[in-house]
Amino acid sequence: MKYEQIPQQLFVKNRKKFMAQMKPKSIAVFNSNDIYPIGADSTMPFEQDRDLFYLSGADQEETILLLFPEAHDKKHREVLFVRETNAHIAVWEGAKLTKEKATEVSGIETIYWLSDFDKVFFDLMTEVDTVYFNTNEHYRQAVETQTREDRFIAKCKQDFPAHQWAKSSPILQEIRGIKEPEEIALLQTACNITEKGFRRLLSFVKPGVLEYEIEAELLHEFIRNRSKGFAYTPIIASGNNANVLHYVENNLECKDGDMLLMDVAAEYANYSSDLTRTIPVNGRFSPRQKEVYEAVLRVKNDATAMLVPGTMWAEYHKEVGLLMTSELLGLGLLDKADVQNENKDWPAYKKYFMHGTSHHIGLNTHDYGALKTPMKANMVFTVEPGIYIPEEKMGIRLEDDVVIQETGAPFNLMANIPIEVAEIEELMNTKA
Repeated sequence: MKYEQIPQQLFVKNRKKFMAQMKPKSIAVFNSNDIYPIGADSTMPFEQDRDLFYLSGADQEETILLLFPEAHDKKHREVLFVRETNAHIAVWEGAKLTKEKATEVSGIETIYWLSDFDKVFFDLMTEVDTVYFNTNEHYRQAVETQTREDRFIAKCKQDFPAHQWAKSSPILQEIRGIKEPEEIALLQTACNITEKGFRRLLSFVKPGVLEYEIEAELLHEFIRNRSKGFAYTPIIASGNNANVLHYVENNLECKDGDMLLMDVAAEYANYSSDLTRTIPVNGRFSPRQKEVYEAVLRVKNDATAMLVPGTMWAEYHKEVGLLMTSELLGLGLLDKADVQNENKDWPAYKKYFMHGTSHHIGLNTHDYGALKTPMKANMVFTVEPGIYIPEEKMGIRLEDDVVIQETGAPFNLMANIPIEVAEIEELMNTKA
């Protein structure tokens, strides 16, 4: 892996939190992701299942984690199964986890080769009443591919029909949403790498540059700072492309007078940052661009201040809608009649700001985390309002990642990334 090894204590704490909420006489099973084929002998780059990584730190294919707090034999209360390695595999694929290295990474003492799983699991199931399955219940999930986890669940139900089943997801939603200090440090590292990429391109962007050239500059800076690359598919949208919320073609020329919206950020150690900045291609905001930009920035700053313990996610978004309505009235994009006659299910401001303002961020860009209960300290959220005006060929979105504090305003992990008009113009017009 490109990242520095994470201290095992993080994963020890995460397992303790999970096991504390398990039912009596229960076992939880977590499978690694598959390696997905492209065609012929080609595969997609491996990405570890984030729940397995969260609980073990094992960043390798063909891995299984068992958690069984009441196992008769204490050595089976935490068990990690990894793919058996040998000299041949080391030559062709590189080093894999040895049993000793797996313990060093995870803090789990009992390591078996994967080939022992069926025998060990059958023995442990004679002590178990309930099995926790790791189903994907994220509110945005739309997975059609059968996963390694899906196959395990089907086989387990067939082989052990008399057992009871439970879901890991509710526990993970709760505990993954509240970050440990080590996780916040990893997120800060991802944000710092993103900052380096953004600062690199401020002197690079000019009329005539192609969107994919900007993407290349960012990728270069991310990888040279120990990131695998982009935390999500980058959006580098000039001019009217910015009004396509998930524009990812990144293949057009940046024109003089246009704004350039970049929703692009680095990952580090599987933790995602999530940044959006919008800058003038020619390095100077026009009066109208500045007017709209500063309206978005005010909404972002006011929305950020609302992210405190006790805030309800749904109510927060309603309040942000009121802030945005006021700004759109000031910009002349809405009038009072639009607001008075609005559809309460689709308020008037949604014509120009149609997406949400905040989501959890962590091991996933849209991370696990409770959304129907009050916000708590050490949750990490994005804040990303935008105003999209197709008739003016302009879309502006600004986004930072912030940590909710016990008291006071949230801590902005991206506070050092330029966002004020004057600073952006100065940096874009400073000769290297």
